[in-house]
Amino acid sequence: MSNNSTNFLQSINAFVDKAKANSELIVKKGCINVLQDIIRMSPVGQPAIWKSKPPKNYSGGLFRGNWQISFDIPVTNAIDRIDPTGMDTLKDGIEQIGRYTYGVKSVYFTNNLPYSVRLEFGHSKQAPNGIVRIAALNTQAHFDNAAKGG
Repeated sequence: MSNNSTNFLQSINAFVDKAKANSELIVKKGCINVLQDIIRMSPVGQPAIWKSKPPKNYSGGLFRGNWQISFDIPVTNAIDRIDPTGMDTLKDGIEQIGRYTYGVKSVYFTNNLPYSVRLEFGHSKQAPNGIVRIAALNTQAHFDNAAKGG
């Protein structure tokens, strides 16, 4: 192979590698913004406004703390993290999103608590229009901004 051919192939490979790295970064930034939306919109139990008494030793934040990120296969379990601020959930989610690579086909944002579907469909006055459905409306804008370098 001639020197020109080698240089050309190296240039093509460098371009492909850069394109892959750029697309990975766009997906990572977009996913982090979607996760932030989901966590921010996730209701945190406020027993003071409930019609019924809360369970003994109740602490709000289990739903907000149960958001999990996975690739290609959705997570099927719930976790015991109580996170009323969402900061630990966001930290763990960002760490997982950081593992995203070019070959991943799907990114899943999963909350497997038994009452998550009820919350998504208006059970909480804090999220009467849902959480994921609202976040989904903003997804394209998040990815467009990430592609622009935002």
